[in-house]
This record gives sequence, structure tokens and C-alpha cells, in this order.
Amino acid sequence: MKTLSKLALAAVLATGVSGIALTAPAAAKDKKEQAAQGPQFKLSKPVLAVAGQAQTAIQQRNVAAAEPLVAQIEAAATTDDDKYIAAALRYDLENTKLVVAQQANPNAPLDETVLAKPLDALIAAKSTPAADRGKYLFRRGALAANGGQAQVAVQYFTQAKAAGYTSPDLDLQLAKLKVQSGDVAGGLTDLSSVIDAQKAAGQTPPEAYYRYAIATANAKGMRAQTVDWMKKYLVAYPTPKVWRDVILQYAFAQNAPVKADKLQQIDLFRLMRASNSLVDQAAYEEYAQAVYDRGNPYESAAVLKEGMASGKIPATSTFSKRLLGDANTAIKNEGSLATSEKQAAASKDGKLSAQTADAYLGQGNYAKAIELYRQALSKGGVDKDEVNTHLGIALARSGDKAGAQTAFSAVTTEPRAGIASLWTTWLQAGTSAAATPAA
Repeated sequence: MKTLSKLALAAVLATGVSGIALTAPAAAKDKKEQAAQGPQFKLSKPVLAVAGQAQTAIQQRNVAAAEPLVAQIEAAATTDDDKYIAAALRYDLENTKLVVAQQANPNAPLDETVLAKPLDALIAAKSTPAADRGKYLFRRGALAANGGQAQVAVQYFTQAKAAGYTSPDLDLQLAKLKVQSGDVAGGLTDLSSVIDAQKAAGQTPPEAYYRYAIATANAKGMRAQTVDWMKKYLVAYPTPKVWRDVILQYAFAQNAPVKADKLQQIDLFRLMRASNSLVDQAAYEEYAQAVYDRGNPYESAAVLKEGMASGKIPATSTFSKRLLGDANTAIKNEGSLATSEKQAAASKDGKLSAQTADAYLGQGNYAKAIELYRQALSKGGVDKDEVNTHLGIALARSGDKAGAQTAFSAVTTEPRAGIASLWTTWLQAGTSAAATPAA
């Protein structure tokens, strides 16, 4: 039997013909030359006699000439090396047929399943170089994925990765296939690992990764995972647009993972204001109306003035003008907050203290708001989670990051605990705690 260099076998999975050198090396080669050529295949005479002709025909895309030659090699193959070369040439030939067919009719569907058998043979062949096995496993997984066999594809991709195959998209494809196969938690865990690896390499994971994870987890009713991915997205991309998108999806969308009441939604509007994500007239006006309806004309007026000053609320908005007029009238009728503050101090419980603190929060007087929220907590008789949420907001807007985190961590019941965690994420994302000036 003759010997055949294994050089260029790595190209066997190229889009066209392999680069296998199907010629016998000269007998007088010295050791250095043989080492440069790499490990040697030993082919039987019947296989070596036609292998070169078959390869040439494939390179020339002469399918009619190549078919009987490859079939002859397959029939004559007796050794492990023969069988490996036969499988490699069969893969090349079938791949070439697909290329020729696609060029002849670009719109015609392609049946890639014909590549499965030679790939299986390449994967199983004893002579397959260890460095190439991962490539064959990956290509076999791609075939399964294209054929809608997600679970089978996961198995092949996992084996390819274990065999040392690397590709920029391998881990992402594996994560998505796990999701498609029903292992949503496993797929999202893999996706999280992909993101961590990219960050460790100094890369910025695409927004699409986070959006995919959020949509996938939410569609499966995985509330905790959905919210967790939302927070990861916000930390990675703390832009006004992303904050708006996440907050709306969090509690305002039809398929939102969290069901928040009107009062809880106000605290999310406050978060949108803090993150500069009140981006349009509708958001400002809905926010202003919500706080006005809850008896806080101070905040309603502040929000409307801010929207008008920024140009987000046009000067022609009759709704905003009317609501601002109503809010200013209510403020005038209520009189000084100092009176409410004195009454709150004399009250047996903390309800009036909390209400007065909300008014000060709406004014942007965070120092007074903090003082009265703490008074409300000490007096009792209030919803502690609600008051701690508002205390955290006041502390956050005043610039006391540590104090805000302490207050938010004291919120334990849902959905307020989740809202508090979003505020904590805002603090951790590095956004200025005074993004919006005091009114």
C-alpha cells in the first residue's frame, strides 16, 4: 500500500472541493519533509489508482465523471484510511452537486440530507484526524438544525464543542437550539454564559441577545427569569430607549410579567422620569394624570412643566394646559405643606406623614420627603413596602445611593419588591441620581 499525506484534510468541509493531496509522496523524502506533510495515510492500490481522478473531476465540477469513480472507491475501500478517503470524497461530491444545482436554479429547494451519510461516516471513521472531528460534528448538527431536529442538533453541537470546535456563533446557536428543543432554562443559561464570555473578552454583547432572552422567558411564563434578563439588559444598555422599552414591557404591556396597580405604576413612571425615558407627550400626560388622580397635584404640575420645557409636550396641547390649570388650582386650595407637616407630626399613625412626604417628593423637596417617610415608618399604620419604596426613590433622587439601596432592600412583597429592584438597577447602572431637576 502507498502512503498519502493528511495535509489539507481540514478543508474537506469547505464550500466546495476538498484539498486532499491524493498523490503518493516520493520515497526519498527526508524526515523533515515528512514531518512537514503531517501524519501519513496508507491507501490500498485500488483506491489510490482512481482517487486522484475522482478528486480532479470533483474540482472541475464534472459530477457525471466523478460519480462512478467515487462509487468505485467506496466499493474498493478495505482499510480504515481507504474508508476515510471514500467518505471525504463522497461528502465533497454530494456538496458539489448541491452547489451546481443551486447555481443552475437559485430558487429551487436544496435537499441537504444527502450530506448526512458521508458526514456520519467521517465522524465514525477511525482515521479521522482529531482536529477535524469537531468540524464534522458541527456540520452534522447544522444539518439537523436546518431539518428542524433541534434536540439532535443540540447533541451534535455539544459534541462538536467538546471536540474542540470553535465558532463565534456556536454557543449562541446551541443556546437557541436548546430553547427550541424545550430546554428553555438550559438555553437561557447557555446564552448568559455566552454574554459573560464576550464581556470577559472585552466585547459588547448585541442587544438582540437580551431581547431574545426576555421575549423567550416571558413567552414561557418564566416571570423571575424575564425580570432578571430585563435587569441585565438595562445594565448593559442603560439608554433612555431601553429603559422605556423595559419598563413598558415590565408592567404596562398586555403580556407583561408583572401586574401593577395604578399606584405602583406611578412609581414606574417616576423611574421613567429618573432615567430620562419619558420620551413623548403621551407618557408625560399619562404620568401627570395618574399622580393628579392620586391627590398629588404638586407632582402633576412638575411633570407637565418639565414636559413642556423639554418640548415633549407641544404648546398646543389643550389637555396638558387644562390639567396644569387644575393642578395649580388644587395646590392653591391646599395651602402650605407646612400645615400638613405639623398635623402629621401630631397624628397617632404615619398615614398623613406619608401623604405629606409624597407631596414633597412631587415638589422635588427630597430632604423633607425623606424626613416624613421615616416619620411615617416610625409611627406605623402604613404600608411599609409602599413607604420604603417612596423613601428609596427620594433618597435616590437626592443622591444618597447607599441609603436608597437600604430602603429598596426593605421592600419584600411583590410587585413592589420587583419595582424596588428596578430602581436599584437604575442606581447600579451608573445613571445620575439627579437626572431630572427638582421642580
